[in-house]
Amino acid sequence: MKRITLSFCCCILLLQSYAQKKAIDGWHLLDSKKDSFYGISLNEAYQFLASKKIKSTPVIVAVLDNGIDTSHEDLKNILWHNPKEIAGNKKDDDGNGYIDDIYGWNFLGNADGKNVMSNSSEWIRVYWRYKDKFDGKTINVDTLSKQEQYEYTIWQKARSGVVGNGPSQGRLDTIREYVNSVVFCDSLFRQKLNRPEYTLQDLNNFIAENDIQKNAKDFLLHVFKNFDIADVKNSFVVDEYNNYLISQQRKADGDKIPPEDYRKEITGDDATNPNTRFYGNNDVQANDGLHGSHVSGIIAAQRNNGIGMDGIADNVKIMMVRIAPEGDEVDKDIATGIRYAVDNGAKVINISLGKSLSPDKQMIDAAVRYAASKNVMIVQAAGNSKRNINGFDNYPNPKYLFTDSLAPNWITVGASDCNGMAADFSNYGNQLVDVFSPGVAIYSTVPGSKYMLLDGTSMASPVVTGVVALLRSYFPKLSTAEIKTIIMQSVVIPDKQTIMPGTNNKVTMKELCISGGIVNAYKAVQLAYKKTGLLKRIF
Repeated sequence: MKRITLSFCCCILLLQSYAQKKAIDGWHLLDSKKDSFYGISLNEAYQFLASKKIKSTPVIVAVLDNGIDTSHEDLKNILWHNPKEIAGNKKDDDGNGYIDDIYGWNFLGNADGKNVMSNSSEWIRVYWRYKDKFDGKTINVDTLSKQEQYEYTIWQKARSGVVGNGPSQGRLDTIREYVNSVVFCDSLFRQKLNRPEYTLQDLNNFIAENDIQKNAKDFLLHVFKNFDIADVKNSFVVDEYNNYLISQQRKADGDKIPPEDYRKEITGDDATNPNTRFYGNNDVQANDGLHGSHVSGIIAAQRNNGIGMDGIADNVKIMMVRIAPEGDEVDKDIATGIRYAVDNGAKVINISLGKSLSPDKQMIDAAVRYAASKNVMIVQAAGNSKRNINGFDNYPNPKYLFTDSLAPNWITVGASDCNGMAADFSNYGNQLVDVFSPGVAIYSTVPGSKYMLLDGTSMASPVVTGVVALLRSYFPKLSTAEIKTIIMQSVVIPDKQTIMPGTNNKVTMKELCISGGIVNAYKAVQLAYKKTGLLKRIF
């Protein structure tokens, strides 16, 4: 277990080592020429806006994620509050179909307050969904409809990843023994320290009284250091290892036991029915929210308040739409989440998640078209599998099913480091990935009014979302198409080659993404000012 990850394929917890300059907290906001970090030149952007005396207008940004800490010191003042909803009266005051949706909505819950915390792998779900239809059958692909051909293709892919590809019983026993050791040693130290939570520093300071304690301390120090996070707590570490064991057990049983439908059991909703939209509850934290809180802070953590960190956009309200449990998201929830965000005023949507299969992609496509018709931008993480996704096998994505067209209101983002290099984990693709953006060692908010460094295209995506929100706020007349053009044309192109992720090959950024560069807020606002000034002169 060399790298521990969250369920989101777009977020990595183990920080990278740098052969060149090492990142500092907040480096992603800095300027490559002035500060020698390939950030987004945010201070320069605000200085430019101030010099032109351009005023901002409020913008709602929806974050489709796993939840948010609504009481966080750096987030509570930038959260969206539904202006037409009266908190706690258990009524749908605004008539939008969602009761007490004060901060947004949780599509993974029910009216009794229960929430979906864990879900199965999409690989296993797809395998069992179409198993009776295709397994053991002689299939003449030419006689199938386009939809059936798509189903057959993704079933074959799922089958190749499920049948015979789970961990062996011996490997599973080894993982279980290791996790049990983590749990045992954790219980020992919780008892010895007489508190439920402790940190790596607490372990370092602990003086062992006997060999058992010394061995347990050495073991846990090794376990904690797998995360390379200074303030990581034991509860987080234990949860991650337990979740890893659960995921490996499910993978081992994937071709033998149909997956449990935790989502339907709790929400009561049919994930294959595109016509039902009013399910869930208003609990947008759901005792989770690390990933969503971190993403939200990058976009809009309260600026210039003297605490924590600064977000990118200064006049933004974050609407949380909880659609991501531990495990793979359901297409229906992604699609319904997009529609909720659009209908309730969001002008930008961040999607820092992804998976390799999308059985109900047409639902998402319809929602994306709806967002485009309402001039709403969608920004999505490219994923952390260090592979070329030109083949469109990272979902959701902007390619409409059964067509060659791409959604015009969609930006796909790869991750770069502070040296202007592609992150070694980032997906790429010069036909699908639009830009790269800082995504290594990004410092942002996590639950409990805490802060943490995380890696991933999950972090790179909200950096771009923040810049898009900045443009929407200061240049509100720009369309999504115009904003995307500005983002693409205003990138900073590194003056050196990078390593293609997953290889040893040196390439240019142009070989990894369409724009050939890294997003830059300063150049973006300059170009937006120039374009809007030209429009004023014409009209």
